[in-house]
Amino acid sequence: MSDNGSSRSAITLGPVDVPKAPDVLARELRERILSGELEEGAALPAERELVKQTQMSRATVREALRILEVQNLVRVRAGRAGGAFVVRPTTASMASSVGMMIRGRRIKLADLMETREALEPFCAELAATNRTRDELAVLERANDEIADPQADLGQFLEANLNWHVGVAVAGHNELLIGFMTALSQAIYAGTENAAFVDDKVRAVTVRAHKSITNAIRDKDGEAAGRRMRRHVHSYAAAALQVDQRDSITVDD
Repeated sequence: MSDNGSSRSAITLGPVDVPKAPDVLARELRERILSGELEEGAALPAERELVKQTQMSRATVREALRILEVQNLVRVRAGRAGGAFVVRPTTASMASSVGMMIRGRRIKLADLMETREALEPFCAELAATNRTRDELAVLERANDEIADPQADLGQFLEANLNWHVGVAVAGHNELLIGFMTALSQAIYAGTENAAFVDDKVRAVTVRAHKSITNAIRDKDGEAAGRRMRRHVHSYAAAALQVDQRDSITVDD
């Protein structure tokens, strides 16, 4: 008996993490949204009805809805015809989340460039296979803006951003579109430096983009991927030289 008692008394328990009521309700609603049970644009029950159905307080219901709103899964509208309406995740919301992670974790420019080298050649291959006439026109319009000798640094970088995102969009892979949008925006911020984006860099960028666009137009995936790989590698090498010299960062 003493041995058994000693064995039982030796057992210890740590703190038990009990989910808060708003988190429980938010999780339940989130699963129904992500599973498709609640469709895009569908109105959730009114607060009063949610209180009645869940037997939770109005404060708990409001906090759960606030959690979902922050996660871009519901849109809350005020007024007589207002309420909480289901929003499906989009590439824009994904890009926003990845962008916040990049800034919040202070991801280095070198890591951003390394990631782009890993992903963007494949994006170019997909674009060559899947692009539409309209998507090709977006790339060509961006190329014209990049080549404009009157464009200032901000205009050049904006056009450059539009071209890189346009390549991802032309590939028709939603995950890559969202990720490349965030990545391109962060690289834009990290290379907004006149010491790097000089006339030589602009000229090289113009030639590289036109060459890649031609391969995408010709639906030559192998050439598009190869040319993109060479372009992003050389761009990264040049940018990182300036980064080491001038301490370029991706933070405001």
